[in-house]
Amino acid sequence: MEEKKSNPLKIFLYISAWVIIWGTLGSFVDYPLYKNKIYLEGSIYQYLTFIITGIISILSARFFYKKIKL
Repeated sequence: MEEKKSNPLKIFLYISAWVIIWGTLGSFVDYPLYKNKIYLEGSIYQYLTFIITGIISILSARFFYKKIKL
């Protein structure tokens, strides 16, 4: 059985895409919470919003990475 070599450029682009997805998702969740004064800018809750969306993004990226086999 031949071992598959991974392409570093594809992996770099895949990770970059997920960073963009994480930032976008985090911002979509953050914006209405911030505008409705549920929390203030720079508060622990804003950090938690981005941490939670980051965890969701990491788990999703790992799941899809196994499916697309870069």
